[in-house]
Amino acid sequence: MDAIDRHILDILRKDGRAPVSEIARVVGLSAAPCARRIERMEREGVIRGYTAVIEDSRAGMLQAFIEIRLLGATDSDEIQGISESIPEIEESHSIAGTSDALLRLRVRDVSHLQQVINAVRRTGKVEGTKTFIIMNTWTRVTEQGGTP
Repeated sequence: MDAIDRHILDILRKDGRAPVSEIARVVGLSAAPCARRIERMEREGVIRGYTAVIEDSRAGMLQAFIEIRLLGATDSDEIQGISESIPEIEESHSIAGTSDALLRLRVRDVSHLQQVINAVRRTGKVEGTKTFIIMNTWTRVTEQGGTP
């Protein structure tokens, strides 16, 4: 990874649909070498995919965090298994502190949120949960327009 690769990534963070020709122009390459760099970063797993950014409130969706405390005998590696078993969970983070993990999820409404919380509790690996509904989101944008 060099400065040009990082610049390409900044552009793709801002606009995953940016044409290779435009990315190449901005980073000072011709299209073919720029495309090869992008393909290499995709093969190496640096670029894992491309996605649309959806405004959940306009789409009638809620996002929430569930903070979980695992039962004493539960290994922290099991957080990933819990997350993979519940499709509404989009991210899981092992954390330090009084809780063991933070799960980010997307649901249709509060009733659906309750169903997901119950599913997490029914895994038999969770001692307790604390839920936070996301009301508003702000994301820092870098000079090139991408997120840090």
